[in-house]
Amino acid sequence: MNDPRFNSEIDMRTGYKTNLILCMPICNYDGDVIGVAQIINKTDDSDEFTSHDVEVFQRYLTFCGIGIQNAQLFEVSVLEYRRNQILLNLARSIFEEQNNLECLVTKIMREAQDLLNCERCAVYLLDLDCCEASHLENIIERPGRIIERHAPLNRLQSDNVSPEDMMDGGTTNKCKFTTIFELRDGGSNTLVSRPSSFDLQCSTLAQIAGYAASRGQILNIGDVQTWLNEQHTEGDAESARTILCMPIINGQKTLIGVAQLINKANAVPFTDCDVSLFEAFAIFCGLGIHNTQMYENACKLMAKQKVALECLSYHATASNDATERLLKEDIPTADRFNLYSFTFIDFELNDEDTCKATIRMFLECNLVQQFHIPYDVLCRWILSVKKNYRPVKYHNWRHALNVAQTMFAMFKTGKMDRFMTDLEILGLLVACLCHDLDHRGTNNAFQTKTESPLAILYSTSTMEHHHFDQCVMILNTDSNNIFQALSPEDYRRVMKLVETAILSTDLAMYFKKKSMFLDLIEDGEFDWQSDDKKELLSGMMMTACDVSAIAKPWDVQHRVAKLVADEFFDQGDLEKMQLKEQPVAMMDRERKDELPQMQVGFIDVICLPLYRVLSDTFPWVEPLYQGTVENRKHWQDLAEKVEMGLTWIDHDTIDKPVEAFTDPEETKDIELTVQTLHTVQPPPQINQKMKRRHKICTML
Repeated sequence: MNDPRFNSEIDMRTGYKTNLILCMPICNYDGDVIGVAQIINKTDDSDEFTSHDVEVFQRYLTFCGIGIQNAQLFEVSVLEYRRNQILLNLARSIFEEQNNLECLVTKIMREAQDLLNCERCAVYLLDLDCCEASHLENIIERPGRIIERHAPLNRLQSDNVSPEDMMDGGTTNKCKFTTIFELRDGGSNTLVSRPSSFDLQCSTLAQIAGYAASRGQILNIGDVQTWLNEQHTEGDAESARTILCMPIINGQKTLIGVAQLINKANAVPFTDCDVSLFEAFAIFCGLGIHNTQMYENACKLMAKQKVALECLSYHATASNDATERLLKEDIPTADRFNLYSFTFIDFELNDEDTCKATIRMFLECNLVQQFHIPYDVLCRWILSVKKNYRPVKYHNWRHALNVAQTMFAMFKTGKMDRFMTDLEILGLLVACLCHDLDHRGTNNAFQTKTESPLAILYSTSTMEHHHFDQCVMILNTDSNNIFQALSPEDYRRVMKLVETAILSTDLAMYFKKKSMFLDLIEDGEFDWQSDDKKELLSGMMMTACDVSAIAKPWDVQHRVAKLVADEFFDQGDLEKMQLKEQPVAMMDRERKDELPQMQVGFIDVICLPLYRVLSDTFPWVEPLYQGTVENRKHWQDLAEKVEMGLTWIDHDTIDKPVEAFTDPEETKDIELTVQTLHTVQPPPQINQKMKRRHKICTML
């Protein structure tokens, strides 16, 4: 070869004589060059490759290009299949271990060692709000804070960053690793440490991990000793030849730690393929570690909840002294308390008498003997239920007593007991007494607006679910379980009945079921013994009892209406002060004179339709309907007087907004803690007369 481009050194070393060379590119389907083929020297001693040789070689290389590309694609598919199988097995392995963080991380490191064939593996975990201090900070921190999220990871080779960059970054201050897991000696020895700040500053490997964490970058160091200068060659990095550091990100794209691989087998650097595989591996690690930490936190929170429930149960239970006093008291007759009448009034009863009246209802229904309820347990349970009602204006213990008494009157005077078993009578009386337990004087809408813990816990019938939970808590407290003698099946049935009955006091549930009830009545239903029909009838009875104050004698109804309005206005004041919202009319103190017309609307929409259909079907409950009709006339008369410019209500405490209260006793029942506030512009003013015609004031 005389061509100046030819290097003859190879011929001189091998003794081979190169006379002719034909080079041609190898192209794939798309015409891209994927290689070069070269043929040397004709075998017939010709002094050149002919045009025919070139044409044959070109056609041959066309098939070579197709074959090579197919082989490459097959190799890639095989590698991808193996990679997917590895990751699938990894995911299965990781998510099988969710109850212990140390076991999970050990399994992750062992999988990483086997996957990438390295000598050592370490996982550095950050503090992820697992400690008590961080948990407290999260509780008192303003909701809605912005969580820092990491951008997609970038890859850095050792020639892109120097040890000085790592040291100057101050990474150990930014990334406080709380736990380090190390796997050495072929995966047989796992070391767990909780380093101090001094330990992190003295560890070169920790500084490298901290740099990767603070920058959110993958760091691949192919020659550690060359990369590190003499100042850093001592210590824990002395035996390291190659290092691959990978930030671990959870499902929320929050940094939770760093995985570090040390010393690839055969002392070769980690390749791009290794980095890609480890990057996918780190995603599963992040999910697994995050889930396990959340599981451990949930276990701690459940333990805390159990301790809190034990404390709450102790303080929620009536004292032994109060129980002993009630045990020794004589219980007056039902006639003495007027329990059989729909016009029962509790105003003249003291607190002790309200408990006696409750006991009398259980005795009159023969529930104590029928279900073997220990008398001391009944007394303690009644006192405990009374104790767990807050001193709010209306939804308090006396409201619960009135609701239970109306249910008792419906059973005895209204003869509804013929449609119920003794167990169902027991369950409905318990539901009435417990249906507003721990009421805060604010409704479900307020809980939702303020994003209270109750609203987060229950998305529908928020307060009603809470009332039932309180009922269960009291029943589960020592010496308070009046159901203790029931069989397991009866216990299950009565608890289900109590839950359904309490939830049915949510007016939203009433409106959903009212049409079904009316349809049954219109079809002439008289057999209410099936479970579905019995549940529907019980729900209607609960609503009828819950709003029964509307059927009391006028002087009682007028007085109760003030209590209801006062509680509603307190909520309206809270909405104005804290939510910066204009409350609805029935909760707006400035529009108190519209209440008579709203009461008329409440009677027309809810009370009269229910009482009318009940009295038509069960004639003995007609006093509820008649009392409501009479009170509607009074409210209508007051509404007309308001239209003429008069006021319906005395200017007493109902006229005082929350911010005007100075006596702590007046405000102790008003809950002023709001978790999250949303500011909404007040609605534009509209014609007041039109508003009066369409507002409804509820008495629940």
